[in-house]
Amino acid sequence: MLSYLTGRVLALVPVLLVVAVVVFLLIHVTPGDPARVLLGQDATPEQVQNLRHEMGLDRPLGVQFILWLGRAFHGDLGISLFQRIPVTADIIQHAGPTVTLSLMAITVSLLIGIPAGVISAVFRDSWLDQGSLALAMLGAAVPSFWLGLSLIVVFAVNLGWLPSSGYRAPAEGFGLSLHYLLLPALALGLPNSSLIIRFTRSSLLDVIGNDYIRTARAKGVSERGVIFHHAFRNALVPILTVVGLTFAALMGGAVVTETVFSLPGVGQLVVSSVLRRDYPVIQGVILMVATVYVIINLVVDLLYFLVDPRVKY
Repeated sequence: MLSYLTGRVLALVPVLLVVAVVVFLLIHVTPGDPARVLLGQDATPEQVQNLRHEMGLDRPLGVQFILWLGRAFHGDLGISLFQRIPVTADIIQHAGPTVTLSLMAITVSLLIGIPAGVISAVFRDSWLDQGSLALAMLGAAVPSFWLGLSLIVVFAVNLGWLPSSGYRAPAEGFGLSLHYLLLPALALGLPNSSLIIRFTRSSLLDVIGNDYIRTARAKGVSERGVIFHHAFRNALVPILTVVGLTFAALMGGAVVTETVFSLPGVGQLVVSSVLRRDYPVIQGVILMVATVYVIINLVVDLLYFLVDPRVKY
């Protein structure tokens, strides 16, 4: 187990290195000059050139990459070109709303996806199954920004039950934080529950057809015991995989929802940084999201061992 964990952690290094190279090259070949954006269109070529020299943008691309990568290994992702504060501190400052929103959204997805998937599999080909599949298709077809705007119109504008924007940290009170984040969590969680519904259904149907399930029924085990003690537990491995990928996608894909609900999260930081060509912030955020992806995948792999003792490392 320890050797497996060590190997997986070491395997993260080349993955993150490739991500760093791709991100750095993609951002630096994108049209637009941050020095020109900072100084405005009235700046003279000499002023732009001096600022490019000050920011190190006139150095060869390889030199810029090596310097950035060396600092990144020590946790230093550079200085924001516009806010003039460390990128690491800027990301940490905006990470709270994104992490809280993602946790609430994945909770919404699980509360809807797992029960709907189980019901769909247990009552296969019934109206309950068709209803769950229709819900999954609807969730996959409806974009989160449209759903967010619709929720704002209904629950914030017409009914006045929930705020349409703003954020309160859990430290100010869990109820208050839930009050502000419920609508964005629904807008983000409902579409992502569709994938969990379909995976739970298909995974459970595969298990239900096995001989040991028929044996358990023949021994007189109740239907609830068969489903939740024998079938669901053995169907958890693929479900865990899709839940892990969904959570990682939520962490990196909350940009639109945060913008719709004016949440001060990483998504809003990315949007403003892209518009201002703030290279260090964009690079730092993408590297952070890639790191979260690989860490969540590692955690999911380790959870396989807990839910299925047949898995050996």
